[in-house]
Amino acid sequence: MDQLRAMRVFARVIDEGSFAGAARALDLAPAVVTRLVAELEDHLGARLIQRTTRSLALTGVGERYLERVRAILADVDEAESLVQAASEEPHGHLRVMVPSAFASHQLARHLPAFHAEHPRITLSLTSTVDLASIDEQHDITILALRDPPEGDFVARQFARSEVILCASPAYLARAGRPVDPLELEQHQMLLPPTSMLQRDVSFHHDGDKRSVRVPTPRRPLLSTAHTDTLYAAALAGLGIAGLTSLVVEEALRRGALERVLPGWHALSLGLWMTMPSRKHVPARTRAFWNFMLHTFGDADRDPWQTHPLCSGAPTPV
Repeated sequence: MDQLRAMRVFARVIDEGSFAGAARALDLAPAVVTRLVAELEDHLGARLIQRTTRSLALTGVGERYLERVRAILADVDEAESLVQAASEEPHGHLRVMVPSAFASHQLARHLPAFHAEHPRITLSLTSTVDLASIDEQHDITILALRDPPEGDFVARQFARSEVILCASPAYLARAGRPVDPLELEQHQMLLPPTSMLQRDVSFHHDGDKRSVRVPTPRRPLLSTAHTDTLYAAALAGLGIAGLTSLVVEEALRRGALERVLPGWHALSLGLWMTMPSRKHVPARTRAFWNFMLHTFGDADRDPWQTHPLCSGAPTPV
């Protein structure tokens, strides 16, 4: 029995919550995963996982063993990374947790360049809608937050993305273009669920420094946490959507969407790369970290608002 391999499989079964999930994650046949865990239990002479038809749970000895297994695997990975760091080319598998909107609208288009630079690094991208804290099971976690992250981990801000109100030209021609934030209550709004929003939003104006506080609609025309659904609905002319600049930059540039209330600004999110605090950072992790900084920047600024149509400069009506 390859004990180290069996330990990795055992830990992945717990991480995924099922034998089938571990098999998919590891690209193994389910029968192989089941056999390796059974062989590990036979070798140890102890039951590690309590199985039922619908769920599984660690036994008492399984919990204690898993804690030691994670420490051992971390040491093995670090030892391999030390050797890899001395080699000419970073290689191995990298696990990245990333907000789904950033993954689909920004990161994916730059992955060919990363692969060209580092052809021996493979990636697992885990995307989620509402990502608020670092995931210790991933090498790098990308966060989009209003405030800087706090915790015992390494964090680096690489950009900022403003939440922009935008709509299709067809909708604005039909419903009119608001000139003041208070006029938004007369429009069809496309927003995330109210549980993800503040009770009201403060808008400030670039020119005369005016500030207006607008209540968040209790029942917008469309409410969903799925960013791409809001984006598609806005493109289709359903109403005014609140979307980050990293999502709508391209649509604003080609005129498929128009910025509503140019000159007015409300919310923005800082984009952060984070990783667990470790004595040694693998070469593949450093390679991806540096690629992100080179690609998107290394500052508290919005790189997706360089074009006048994106930045909020007044546009012809």
